[in-house]
Amino acid sequence: MKSNKALLGVVAGLAAGAVIGILLAPDKGENTRKKIAKKAEDLKDNIKEGYDDTISSLEQKYKELQEKYGSLSEDIDEKIKEGKSKIKEELTKVQ
Repeated sequence: MKSNKALLGVVAGLAAGAVIGILLAPDKGENTRKKIAKKAEDLKDNIKEGYDDTISSLEQKYKELQEKYGSLSEDIDEKIKEGKSKIKEELTKVQ
């Protein structure tokens, strides 16, 4: 989570710097607007790519947890069955 915030901060800083640089550069208004639009499009693409990467990473971690939980659940069920069998054996010996 912290790395995502840091990445977003870096991207936002780069975008702000690029826009300020374009605005301060001596150029025609039309060219400046085109440059700003291009930088905004690049920023949008970078954010979308970061979002897609984050979602993909979360999906992968979710699948790993499901697999791990599934095997743990099976192990617990097996241990419970073994415990029940041992208890039944002990009870029949006592009676």
